[in-house]
Amino acid sequence: MHSQQFTAAPPPNGRTGRAPLTHDVIIAGCGPTGAMLAAELRLHGVRVLVLEKETEPKSPVRIVGLHARSLELLAMRGLLDRVLPHGRRRPAGGFFAAIAKPAPKDLDSAHAYLLGIPQPVIERLLEEHAVQLGAQVRHGRALAGFEQDGEGVTVELAGGERLRSRYLVGCDGARSTVRKLLGVGFPGEPARSETLMGEVELGMPPEEIAARLAEIGDTGGRLQLRPFGGGVYSVVVPAAGVADRAEAPTLEDFREQLRAFAGTDFGVRSPRWLSRFGDATRLADRYRVGRVLLAGDAAHIHPPIGGQGLNLGVQDAFNLGWKLAAQVRGWAPEPLLDTYQAERRPVAADVLDNTRAQTELLSGGPGPEAVCRLLTELMDLDEVNRHLIEKIIGIGVRYDLGAGPDLLGRRLRDIDVRQGRLYDLLHRGRGLLLDRTGRLTAGGWSDRVDHLADPAAALDAPCVLLRPDGHVAWVGDDQRDLDGHLARWFGDPSRADEGTGADLRPA
Repeated sequence: MHSQQFTAAPPPNGRTGRAPLTHDVIIAGCGPTGAMLAAELRLHGVRVLVLEKETEPKSPVRIVGLHARSLELLAMRGLLDRVLPHGRRRPAGGFFAAIAKPAPKDLDSAHAYLLGIPQPVIERLLEEHAVQLGAQVRHGRALAGFEQDGEGVTVELAGGERLRSRYLVGCDGARSTVRKLLGVGFPGEPARSETLMGEVELGMPPEEIAARLAEIGDTGGRLQLRPFGGGVYSVVVPAAGVADRAEAPTLEDFREQLRAFAGTDFGVRSPRWLSRFGDATRLADRYRVGRVLLAGDAAHIHPPIGGQGLNLGVQDAFNLGWKLAAQVRGWAPEPLLDTYQAERRPVAADVLDNTRAQTELLSGGPGPEAVCRLLTELMDLDEVNRHLIEKIIGIGVRYDLGAGPDLLGRRLRDIDVRQGRLYDLLHRGRGLLLDRTGRLTAGGWSDRVDHLADPAAALDAPCVLLRPDGHVAWVGDDQRDLDGHLARWFGDPSRADEGTGADLRPA
């Protein structure tokens, strides 16, 4: 196979040839997506190097929200207890187009809340987790080019150093160097407007703020002032125009826009953090070209309405990690790695569509405001409210795994089992056969799949096979059918039991 070269400039001094294969996977970018992916790969013994061009955290000290599905993933890997003390829980309602409706009752998650957490903090915690598992992270090292062939990828750094790995994953953000050099299309819409967002103190007394907001009337969500207590508010207001997002807004920008929009700046002062976001919406044509893959913002961007962006990237990493590890370790069935794009790209497309819809609802004008009023009425219906909230928080995702029960392709909530909680059994990132019949076995796949025989498990099915990402790959009670699905997701059975599996059968 001929090599393909993707580089911003020719190799310095005309050097050619391949560096020794020193890593299994190189990841460009150590944000939440890259760090989570590195940790998932390390659970399977994959040699990982993460390249981060920044020497210090560049993200603004803004609060991001971890939704229910991301909190579930953290719980699956034993990370949630480490993260929770750094965040603040908020109700899981009012996400869709800022329509103030409470969360539906009995959402299908043990973590049906939003966790607000400073972005640099979650990035640090995920990087620490990856490093503790053995990932290498090199800060201040920017990828400048790469060349792939049938056996691996040669990566060139900005200073001329050349590294070689089996695979390269671009987790390097919306302006992804990997995506651009790979030549993958990134179609969509450029930013047409921007919004200022931050946490600040307001000097105006609360009763005067309420009176002023009542006087302004319904703004369709374009102006939002949400109190946190102690005079601190979350403020969202339209920006004057489209600017360079790399430049953070100033407090004076907020004052000017609040005056223009509300006739007062509400005494805004003492900012905790300030940021801006646009409504650019783009989706990569492909998530994989040969041995190079894309994840997170490198593959999709959209307005942060509903707070879905970071969550979408972390969930990409969770889907990709075990599949890429299986490819590296040599047991992946032939189409397994391609299911990453097949499963995650439609999820991203759906998120882009729901943010487009929300953007239109918040754009102002008689038409959008009328639709927003109608949707507000419809969300009084539990089924409508539940459907929209489950979209935002990520628990409504169902991968197309073929015909079968409704549970097939969905994630399984953290149910009770005799050992405690289901997610506590998934910390190693392996598959799990949850067997209520006591008759089934993981057999020759026990080096990749754990087995829990528990007739008392809180499960409305005889048995399920869970993938390492917690999605249901099979439902049934027939051993032969199970063996076919074990082969589909976990490759050929081992000729001999390697003794690395766990029989989690209750005593």
